[in-house]
Amino acid sequence: MELQQFIYVLRLLPEYLVESNWTAETNEVVGRHFESLKILLEQDTVIMAGRTTTMDDSSFGIVVFKAESEVEAEKLMLSDPAVAGGVMTAELHPFRVALSNLR
Repeated sequence: MELQQFIYVLRLLPEYLVESNWTAETNEVVGRHFESLKILLEQDTVIMAGRTTTMDDSSFGIVVFKAESEVEAEKLMLSDPAVAGGVMTAELHPFRVALSNLR
């Protein structure tokens, strides 16, 4: 069975757009989020992940990944430490990489 591709779009909760609102706990949650994505990349689940370089209400991050089904994709998205930890919201979308120079 060929895996499907999905994308989830991450947005910081508005209070975290202000750097002074970040706590040690917020930093720890975001650190776990990054480490989790690195593991999923090593497991060939994540295709790519990244974020805008702005810190305003237009800021967002994306995770492009593979899953067996939309149900499995949603489980993966909701288990993201930043989502589960209440630092970011996430929206899931079916996706297909059409062109890439990633190796």
